[in-house]
Amino acid sequence: MQASICGCVLALTACATLPPPTGELNAARQAVARADDADADQYAGADLARARGLLSQAQSAMAEGREQDARDLALRAAAAGDLAHARSREAASVAELEQRRAEIADLRQRLRMEDSP
Repeated sequence: MQASICGCVLALTACATLPPPTGELNAARQAVARADDADADQYAGADLARARGLLSQAQSAMAEGREQDARDLALRAAAAGDLAHARSREAASVAELEQRRAEIADLRQRLRMEDSP
């Protein structure tokens, strides 16, 4: 009886293990790539460097068979990559807004000059 209970516990424990974190690693790679595509090196370099470092650690953990560590690190890398992407997009938008404001100020100045006798 005791052997069958132990067998059931072992079987349930084996079923409870999670699959390898390949999906999490892929999501982290994609987040870092999106940040790269959004020029995060220029606008959010520290965030992108953190995302890359976490992704590298996740890949190393996966190669060493530390799947739970790899999963956790991959999730953190994806979040850092998403943050780098968002901050980069924000900085690019602010830069574009400032450029448009400067153009408007220049146009207003020209209009004042043309209206002056």
